[in-house]
Amino acid sequence: MDAFYASVELRRRPELKGKPVVVCGSGPRAVVTTASYEARKLAGIHSAMPAAIARRRLPDAIYVQPDFAAYREASHQVMSILRRNAETVEVVGLDEAYIDLTELFSPKSTMRRIATEIRQECGLTCSIGISENRLLAKITSELGKPAGLVVLSRQEALERFASHPPGLVPGIGPKTTIKLQQMGIGSLAELRAHSPTALEQAFGPRMGGWLRARASFEDDTPITVVRETKSQSAETTFDVDISDHAVLASHLASLSEELCRRLRARGLEGRTIGIKVRLDDWTNITRSHTIERPTNDSTVISSAALEMLRAYAPPRPVRLLGVRVASFVGEATPEPSLQEEGQLELGLSA
Repeated sequence: MDAFYASVELRRRPELKGKPVVVCGSGPRAVVTTASYEARKLAGIHSAMPAAIARRRLPDAIYVQPDFAAYREASHQVMSILRRNAETVEVVGLDEAYIDLTELFSPKSTMRRIATEIRQECGLTCSIGISENRLLAKITSELGKPAGLVVLSRQEALERFASHPPGLVPGIGPKTTIKLQQMGIGSLAELRAHSPTALEQAFGPRMGGWLRARASFEDDTPITVVRETKSQSAETTFDVDISDHAVLASHLASLSEELCRRLRARGLEGRTIGIKVRLDDWTNITRSHTIERPTNDSTVISSAALEMLRAYAPPRPVRLLGVRVASFVGEATPEPSLQEEGQLELGLSA
């Protein structure tokens, strides 16, 4: 979906169309969830950018608080259109999905029809990439934004992106890119041609081979209708670091209640309870504890989380606090993955 959160806001406030719109929280540590293309072009505002920087770059933009209930509803409408047009649809977020086109008689016609139905029924636009595997489909979908449809073969991609930096490929992040540059590797073509042994020595056998495969746009990950739910979590970043354990306990209780509401809605119970704590010096502490019986009781989960907080978190101000449940039993109802409303560290593609 194109600038999904911003597009949903523009749909219900059409007077904002053509203006720079930024969806973000208002706290000092809020980050941008997404921005309209006007805001991107004018000031380079993008997802996960600190909201304070966005406001300095573009003070005259229209800043909108996120409305996740509206985004979930819009996502449900979009995904329903996908599912009625194709048999195998894997939803990987509120604004993104993969479709297996193998058995379709005319894939391009089908995808054009889907885009038209989304525009007519939802008032939103999407960008579509058609290729030989998931990795290339995702990269290809970025080429036509907004509202484009691009078809690209693997061979075409190898030629087209030969001189592009490795960071073009999803999964190759800034730290890996810097390490590759230090090895004299500045493009995908150079990464493909580099010694496998040298890559394995630098990154390890598994990662070294993975990098060469990604640089060659190889990906055999299948499209699956239901993604396995391995864990669910809720976390929040505080506007001001918190030292008071009573206040932290109150936040843990609220996070646990929100998390358990979602677990109960999906019929999930878990045995492993975990916490995530980020201190004022950016030290991250994660701990987990497995209980005898699975639960989605917020009292049980918040109590276990509080015990771990007291046992393992040093007496320093806390910047971020989260609670997690895993080791599920029960039948999961498919739903798009979404980081929680209170969670301000978002990594969203739009």
